[in-house]
Amino acid sequence: MPQITNIRSRARSLTKTQKLSAACCAGLGVATLAITATPSEAQTTTHEAAAVASAPVNIGNQPVKNIKVNVTDQKAASMLKAEAIAAKKQAADQAAKKMSAEKAAQQRGAEQAASRSAERAPVRQSAPRSYNNNLDGWIRQSLDIMAQKGIPGSYNGLYRNIMRESSGNPMAINNWDINARNGIPSKGLLQVIDPTFRSYHVSGTSWNIYDPVANITAACNYAAHRYGSMDNVNSAY
Repeated sequence: MPQITNIRSRARSLTKTQKLSAACCAGLGVATLAITATPSEAQTTTHEAAAVASAPVNIGNQPVKNIKVNVTDQKAASMLKAEAIAAKKQAADQAAKKMSAEKAAQQRGAEQAASRSAERAPVRQSAPRSYNNNLDGWIRQSLDIMAQKGIPGSYNGLYRNIMRESSGNPMAINNWDINARNGIPSKGLLQVIDPTFRSYHVSGTSWNIYDPVANITAACNYAAHRYGSMDNVNSAY
């Protein structure tokens, strides 16, 4: 008991200045403790942040890393699908071009075959032209034959000379001129003598000098060589 009493006496006996000094020392001690504890807390915070950063982030129940893989797979699948569609379209275009080319080739072949068939088609022979068995018919038939043989002459030229020589009688004969006295009388529509008829006979006609067409064509053939054409004959020839 005496000791406790002494301590309390001493405490009461401290001056005001001593009390203030003691309070300051106590504050400094607390500050020192606080500063010493701070680095440990800062280090703890840094480790926690690193742990959080390194920890996988989840969206729902799926990690972000797995989501990235899924997106990449989806992009690859989309690209493959697009490439497949493009390849299918290209194949369809090529098939369409091939079909079009084959169709065009078939059409050309058909046209060529039709053309060849048309070329091979037999030429249709026109029906033989019919002529009247009179002076008009004889002149027209003779002119057609003369045109084929390249012998000049016209309807009027033939008609004019026939009417002067025989009056259109195919059986006419001259028994009084010089030719008759020489034994080769003039005969037929255009009064041709036998040697002249044989020399200028036109192939395809009769060898009978009294045949109207044979007589006309032979006489016109002779006149073409002697006078240029029967049209140029205006008297006995």
